[in-house]
This record gives sequence, C-alpha cells and structure tokens, in this order.
Amino acid sequence: MKKIKYCFLLLILCFIGKANAQEKKVYKIHTVAFYNLENLFDPVDDPTKFDEASPIMELNTDREAVYKKKVHNMARVLADIGKEDTNNSPAVIGVCEVENREVLEDVVNDSLLRDKDYGIIHYHSPDARGIDVALLYQKKLFTPISTSSHELKIFDDQTRKRVYTRDQLLVSGELEGDLIHVLVNHWPSRSGGEARSRPKRVAAAKLSKHLVDSLQVIDPYAKIFVMGDLNDDPTNESVKKILKTEKDKEKVGFKGIYNPYESYFKDGLGTTAYRDAWSLFDQIMITKPLLEKDYSTFRFYKSGIYNKNYLIEKAGAYKGYPKRSWGYGGFTDGFSDHFPVYVYLIKEIAN
Repeated sequence: MKKIKYCFLLLILCFIGKANAQEKKVYKIHTVAFYNLENLFDPVDDPTKFDEASPIMELNTDREAVYKKKVHNMARVLADIGKEDTNNSPAVIGVCEVENREVLEDVVNDSLLRDKDYGIIHYHSPDARGIDVALLYQKKLFTPISTSSHELKIFDDQTRKRVYTRDQLLVSGELEGDLIHVLVNHWPSRSGGEARSRPKRVAAAKLSKHLVDSLQVIDPYAKIFVMGDLNDDPTNESVKKILKTEKDKEKVGFKGIYNPYESYFKDGLGTTAYRDAWSLFDQIMITKPLLEKDYSTFRFYKSGIYNKNYLIEKAGAYKGYPKRSWGYGGFTDGFSDHFPVYVYLIKEIAN
C-alpha cells in the first residue's frame, strides 16, 4: 500500500513539474472595426457638392450645436467598440457616410478620442450626395505604407447615364509589424428597388474582387480585410457569387474569403432595420491567412456586431432598431441607423 501511495505521489509531482515547465501563453489583442456614421455632414454649405439635402443643412436653427453633439456621439461609439475586451479603442476603423476630412478631424479630436491620436486616410469621391469612405487608425499601432482610391464606374440601366457613387479605399500598412490590407466600401444603395439596383452592387463587388485578386497576385498569403456597408446581405449575389465568400472557416480555400457575418444573418441578426425586417449590410470579411493557427502573427479571433443597449431605440414605432441620429423631426440625439461591426485579432507574445 505504501508503495502504491509513493508511486501515486511521484506521478502527481511529475505532472505538476511538467505543467510548471510549460509557459502560460499570453496574447495581445486589437480591434478592427467598421461604422456607418449616418450623414456626418458639417453645418457649412459647400457650393461644390449637393450637401443642401443633408439632414443638418435642413435645420433652420442650432446647426452648430447639433453638429457638435453628433460628432461627440460618433466619438463615443468609436471609443467604446471593443474596449471591454481590449481596454482600448479599435486600432483600425473603416467609416462611411462622411462629408469630408474636416468632420473626421473633429471626431478624432473629440475629448473621448483625442488621446488615441488617430490618423485619417480620406479621398474625395464623386458621390452625388457628397459622402465618402475613410480609414482611421491609431498612429502608435498602425503605420500606413500605401493608400489608393478606386473609382467605381456604373450606369443606370434605363437612362444609361453614369451613377456617381463612392470610391473604394485600399490601405496597406503594418499593424505592429504585421502587414495587412484594408479595403473600405460603401456600395450603391437599393434605391429603385433591390432587383433593379442589384447590378450596381454586383459591379462594386467585382471591383472589390479585382483589388483582392491584385493583392494576392503579389502575395498569395496577404492578410486582407474587406469591410463596409455593402447594402447587400451576406447571402446576396454580390457577396456569395462575386466575392465567393464562405461562412465556415474550414471551407475557405487558399485564396478564399471568410465571412463571419453570414452565420449572424442566418441566425436572424442584423445591423440595420427597415419595416420590421433586419438586414446585415455592414460586414467585415477576411482572407484565409488570417485564419491560420500560428499566432506568432496577428490572426482572427472572433467577430461581432456592436449593438450595446445605448445604441438601441427604447420606445415607439422603432423600438429595438438602431437609435439613429436623424428623424423626420430633425436631430434625435441618437447615433446611427446602423450598428458597427468588428473583429478581434490576437497575437501570441512572450510571457
């Protein structure tokens, strides 16, 4: 009996010694996010664009005060995305529905974001409404290497006139030493109906796919994020057939694209609502190298829809919808008619 007890004790001590010898893994985590800022226009009339139709320009009084509150609300959301898990604001943020660089400067200089020292990458696009896409990044975490704006040339099927819409923004840079590529989109709307407007989004998807393919020709292992307000759901033709996305990580091919938001959509979740139906237009998709299990470089950890309680309408006809900032009565002191989306990236670091 004593011999058995001795052997058992020795086995336990060996196990403890082996466990102590193994270093506990420690990971660094960063957030990559996208947010539609819902008509973030300044209160000044720009004679070079049709900004008179923007909600803030339709106000007869208090434009400046409303603008400051809208900017602060946007800064609050951007500061909060991912903060509960990373103790930081996102390292990189794609945004859309912004009028110009100046409104973004006001957002990143808000008291809630100022200490993060966000840089801005923005190009003016030919969009008829005067809205653009852009990328914000924490300068201490992300270093841009190259940026480019890519024009989407599409035409109305009936009039054959050109439809002026948003360019697609491509930014390549290093996230704490890891090369990544971020493609920011705001695809054409469903104005005129989903079916009639579908070819415009298919064309946008083809441009995005061309840009992804171009990066993969240079580097088949490129870590690419395709993000934006696509005005299409994860199961629509533009996403499934043109970008050829997969909802299951295991099925993503060598140069394939993983879309974690397809599963959310099939579970009934969304980022924007209309007539009591949810759509998941806001998505972040990633290429296969971000799915690998070698965490010596940044890899995909998890995704999410940032739909915290304060971003949700609490009462009335739109109860449960995103608490938007603009309504029929003007400014609502809300945020956006879209929820933000995000992904977490993790990287193993020395203990």
